Amino acid sequence: MNRTPLLLAFVLLLSACSNKFSKIFKSKDYEYKSKMAEQYYANKDYSHATQLFEDVFPYVKGTARYEDMYYKYAYSYYYDKDYLNAENLFKNFVENFPTSNKSEECDYMRAYCYFKQSPKTDLDQTNTNKTMQLMQVFINTHPNSARVKDASEIIDKCRAKLEEKDFKAAQLYYNLGYYKAAAIAFANVSDNFPDSKKADEYKYQTIRSYYKYAQMSYEEKQKERYEKVISECRDFTDRFTDSKFSEEVNKYKTHSNNFLNNLKNEQAKKANER
Repeated sequence: MNRTPLLLAFVLLLSACSNKFSKIFKSKDYEYKSKMAEQYYANKDYSHATQLFEDVFPYVKGTARYEDMYYKYAYSYYYDKDYLNAENLFKNFVENFPTSNKSEECDYMRAYCYFKQSPKTDLDQTNTNKTMQLMQVFINTHPNSARVKDASEIIDKCRAKLEEKDFKAAQLYYNLGYYKAAAIAFANVSDNFPDSKKADEYKYQTIRSYYKYAQMSYEEKQKERYEKVISECRDFTDRFTDSKFSEEVNKYKTHSNNFLNNLKNEQAKKANER
């Protein structure tokens, strides 16, 4: 099948559309340009809509239409997935139109734009933290909003992402054999996310890391480090009475106690030989 005619027709169509927009953009009739900006927005041609909105704003600012046009202007960037600019425009909307019935929505959308920029767990989580901060501000500012439930769910999703990132970092320390760093990192995950469904696992991993650290330590340091293992095991037992890791934790506690008892016996034996 010869596709050349189809390709040519497509190129001609693009050229015609481009020429049409160019004529609209160069027009000095700002009423007409405003109408066309609205039309491009309605047709989901957000790139052309934003250009026209920007061009007519100086002429509609201060009029009754300005608020609605600015609202659509912000959403044009959002729908084009330019979340960085959209966030700033939603913020500006709230600041410029604080009494608008759209102000609450734009306040939420500002935070949501940060959420849309939140990356995978192995990348920097600045936007994730910012999302949580702004969603909490939204909840505090609009406690009766229908969007509070969504805001709370997004905070939970962000918290889960941060939890996963911290866990992966701790696990990496362990896999690399940096057991002290792993123990501290797992302990931080446990402390920072006490209500997590995996809280007992984080505590278990803390114990396992401290145990490996004690094993790898110089003899003169082992006593205090096995005592640390036992202390962590006791804390685990107090906090998690029904954990699937309880049996393993008890083993670490027993092994550590055995080591300390053997060490005590050896020291007593050496003392008697003197």
